[in-house]
Amino acid sequence: MFPLQFLSLFYIAMATEFEDKKKKQQVVQYDISMYNRGDLLEVPRTLFTHFGIYLGNNRVAHLIPDIMPVLTTDKNALEKMVTNNRLILGVIAKKASVRVDSLEDFAYGAEILVNHMDKVCSRSPFEGEEVAKRAEKLLGSLVYSLLWYNCEHYVMYCRYGTSMSFQTYQFCKAVRKIACSKTSSLLSFLLCLFIMFYMESVSIFGILPTLIIPFIIWMAS
Repeated sequence: MFPLQFLSLFYIAMATEFEDKKKKQQVVQYDISMYNRGDLLEVPRTLFTHFGIYLGNNRVAHLIPDIMPVLTTDKNALEKMVTNNRLILGVIAKKASVRVDSLEDFAYGAEILVNHMDKVCSRSPFEGEEVAKRAEKLLGSLVYSLLWYNCEHYVMYCRYGTSMSFQTYQFCKAVRKIACSKTSSLLSFLLCLFIMFYMESVSIFGILPTLIIPFIIWMAS
């Protein structure tokens, strides 16, 4: 999980604070007539895609890491735009909120893709009203996981009834390809040899891991 956490934190750290950015750029206006209640909205980012469910009347429900619900119950504080600091601490603490924001705050100037997942997911989507009701039912604080429950899991459950993430799958597939390779097998063998001789533990307990670990990686490659 650590590599994905690091990747997410790297992106968050490189991004500009929401409030500061708002002051420096012109706010993009979105035509709300283009969106229907229950639409699945995607906002492509540099390293990931953010997802939300359109509820109508310029409101989007989306899951976002946020430490604030842990620190306070003040409604005014919770409703303020989530800053990078709140995001980072939320990821670390594994805390998030399913909240409702405007299209502008959700997309933040980026292009919005509508129901793009309908072309990817093998399941048929629910009716728009059912999707919106499922999204509204989950509003509030919850446990966050970059691998097992992020914004994509949330919208997939709401629209298709299955909690999954294509982004997570692609990441795990890439990690598996790197970790379970012949090169990794050789490197792990050399590392085990180095540790064994460095610690002067040339015994059955040192030899077995040196042989077994690279062998398992080799067979998985």
